[in-house]
Amino acid sequence: MTRQADGSGGNKGGSGRLDDVVARARRERDERLKGYRELSLRIHPWVCGRCGRSFTRENLHLLTVHHKDHNHDNNPLDGSNWENLCIYCHDNEHARYLDHQAGAGVASGTPSDGRQDATNRPFERLKDLLKPK
Repeated sequence: MTRQADGSGGNKGGSGRLDDVVARARRERDERLKGYRELSLRIHPWVCGRCGRSFTRENLHLLTVHHKDHNHDNNPLDGSNWENLCIYCHDNEHARYLDHQAGAGVASGTPSDGRQDATNRPFERLKDLLKPK
């Protein structure tokens, strides 16, 4: 009996092991697609919403998903609370938000009056620009 890479014995037929690998890959893919980052990357272009830097599969790990309202539990499936930002612009956005709160004497977290403090809305007028004239 030979030892397989997964630690199991070699008793399973080749097609049975292949079926297990394919099934596991499909389950893992489905789990990944449930995450808001993967959903945002499918919905929005792979471009930083602030600086406009474009991303490819090779550097996609440098593109982050920013929650516009800073509430990581607010994940609507239409992506309306997300914007893709490069890691540098994402860090800058959070630093500006924290600086704003510190200057206003507000504790970190969502403002109590319900207003939205994130100021960057790069695609706000895009819908108007795409309307036929």
